Order: sequence, then structure tokens, then C-alpha cells
Amino acid sequence: MKINKFFKFLKIIKSSRFWIAIALTTLSILCIIGPLKIIFEPLFLSSYLQKYDGYVEIIFIIIYTLITIVGIPGTVLTIAGGSLFGLWQGTIVSIISATLGALCAFWTARYLLQDYVEEKFGKNKRLASFQQAVANKPFAFVLAVRFVPISPYNLVNYLFALTPINWLSYTVATFIGVIPGSLAYTWIGVSGTKALQGGERTSLFLALTLLTLISAIPIFTRGKKKL
Repeated sequence: MKINKFFKFLKIIKSSRFWIAIALTTLSILCIIGPLKIIFEPLFLSSYLQKYDGYVEIIFIIIYTLITIVGIPGTVLTIAGGSLFGLWQGTIVSIISATLGALCAFWTARYLLQDYVEEKFGKNKRLASFQQAVANKPFAFVLAVRFVPISPYNLVNYLFALTPINWLSYTVATFIGVIPGSLAYTWIGVSGTKALQGGERTSLFLALTLLTLISAIPIFTRGKKKL
């Protein structure tokens, strides 16, 4: 009897509906403790997390990881990290958060919600090119995709989970690849906060310029390949 209950429990855990319910419950809890302001309003997030002095970085990483798993873009949180931690500390915390979130989303899609992810993203037009590129140059491809800060970060997590790439190569390449974008968005958070407080705006302009240049790199590289 106990064995049957155990197998029923395993069947429930493997069910995609179970984990979707967990994700929705988590989002509901986040909404209760600080509605969607926590995700979409950097200044509110800063004031909210400052109540937990000594645990701010940990809470930030946990929130960032959870929203990445359920598919909510973490860009706003990266910007919030700038206003909360400053440029260098904020960049480091956001890099760790983005990498951990990407890895957890990858594992969730590959091992816990595989059937659901295959059904939802299996026919995505990018998947075939992802699988071919991963077969040829897995590390370099992940690095190139992550380097573009305007790429659909959450969608990419799920697509990579449907390829045969090793999780370690995926994680290391993700960690390195998100550094430029994390720096740019964190800088926007730092300089944007100063600008809103009446400070000079040159730094904000430079941060936006950096983000634009990083985002435009794939366009220039494609142009060179055609030539």
C-alpha cells in the first residue's frame, strides 16, 4: 500500500501541472508580499529589500532566480540592482542571479517540465538552428547568444533545454556571456537613479550608449560575414 502511494507521489512530481501550480503559487506569494511592484518598480524593490539588512543580496538572488524560472524577464531587476548595490557589487550580484536563474530554468525545462516545454516550444522556429549550432560549437554558441543583452533570455533558457548541450558548458558560457549586458543594465540603474534625483545625466547617456553598442554587435558581425 505504501509502495503504491509512493509511486503515485512520484507521478504527481513528474507532472508538468504540479510544477506549473508551484510556479503560480510562488508568484502569488510574491504578489502578496509586495505585488508586482517588486518586479517592475526598481525603487520600490530597493526600499523593500533594505528592510532586510544583511540578507539583501540573498533575497535579491532568490527573487531573480524564481522569476527567471517562470519566464519573467529579469532586466528590470538588473537595473534595480544598480540602484540598490552600486555599479560593481550590483553587476556581480546580477551576473550570479542571471546565471543561477538560467541554470534553474534549464534544469526545470529539461527534467521537471520536459513534456510541457516540448509541447510549447518544440515547434519554435529557432529550435532547429539552436540544435544544429549546439551540435557544432556548443560553448561558443551559448556565449554568443548570451552576449546579446536584448535577446529573449527566458525563451533561450527553454530552447537550450531541448538541445543535447551539457549543463556545465551551458552554465559557464552563460556566466561569461551575461557579463557585458549585466554591466550595462546595472550602470543604467546607477546613473538613472542619480538622474532622477537631479544629478547629471552624462553617465546615463554613456550607459545607454554602451547597451546600444553591445546590442548592435551581432548586426555588424552579420554584415562582415556577408561581405
